[in-house]
Amino acid sequence: MRAAVITGHGDLDKVAYVEDLPIPEPGYGEVRVAMKAAALNRLDLWVRQGWKGLELAFPHPIGSDGAGIVDKVGAGVTQVQEGDSVCIDPTIVPTDSPALMTGLENQSRIAILGEHVPGLAREYAVVPARNLLKMPQHVDFKEAAAAGLVFVTAWHSLITRGDLRAGESVLIVGAGGGVNTASIQIAKLAGAKVYVIGSTAEKCERAQELGADVTINRAETPEWGREIYKITNKQGVDVVVDNVGAATFNNSIRSARIGGRILVVGNTSGPHVDLDMRYIFAKHLSIIGSTMGPHQDYVRVMSLLFEGKLKAVIGAVFPLQEARKAQEVLENFQTFGKVVLEV
Repeated sequence: MRAAVITGHGDLDKVAYVEDLPIPEPGYGEVRVAMKAAALNRLDLWVRQGWKGLELAFPHPIGSDGAGIVDKVGAGVTQVQEGDSVCIDPTIVPTDSPALMTGLENQSRIAILGEHVPGLAREYAVVPARNLLKMPQHVDFKEAAAAGLVFVTAWHSLITRGDLRAGESVLIVGAGGGVNTASIQIAKLAGAKVYVIGSTAEKCERAQELGADVTINRAETPEWGREIYKITNKQGVDVVVDNVGAATFNNSIRSARIGGRILVVGNTSGPHVDLDMRYIFAKHLSIIGSTMGPHQDYVRVMSLLFEGKLKAVIGAVFPLQEARKAQEVLENFQTFGKVVLEV
């Protein structure tokens, strides 16, 4: 079986294309999917680099997101059949998890495809049947793959955790990443006014095309927190979405109104922040952490994609054999939107 894998932890030379992995067999409650497309996230870079406590069997297939055609069903599976086109929820929940009864299974012990367990950038992948969602025939496999992790993350943080309402204002820190391009669209769909911080004029322009009402180029306005305060009549915004972390968090806090919410959904620039706690209590701020999303949120946001109300933004497409190049492009921020591998 062909696959894009990492052979160990380290630099780009650890990314490889192989042709000799065994084809997996589905067990009870599982389905084998013939993959058509897989998408990368910054998570793939962190998995490649490794961290203390992450124990993987190498070679390790990469890619948390994917879509394909059901190839074989295991015993006990009734919701899909061979030949169905499906996309795959990247969150793996143990079958004995009590959180499965709550509808918030992401707030429990989970694994993520491509991180803790083998990913989807391979010819065949076996996943739990509960992770599959049937796709309409008009939906492209690449777009369905590109949407998965980032759209469920954005939806869960903004709508489920952030309780975003029509008429509110949202600041999205970053323009070109997958979560950010999803957040712009979801915030607009919810009826919010959307402000976006971009790193270049081109990315700001692309953000406006996705629906951003106001963009600020941080290359020209590095103190963008003050600028947001100024252009909102010294009020600030209702909600800030920050997946950058160390480099931006203090500006994010300055940008929030009194009683505002800060949604923390990542830390691409680093996890450690020197924080002035007075801002938190003086401004009555709520700092809300959020990661991934439950299956019901995945179904909801993907249904909106199927209806054409949301659209995955794809920045680059590579064949499976060029997975190393794909990770290089992702690592160097050379695209606006997601990087997809065609299987």
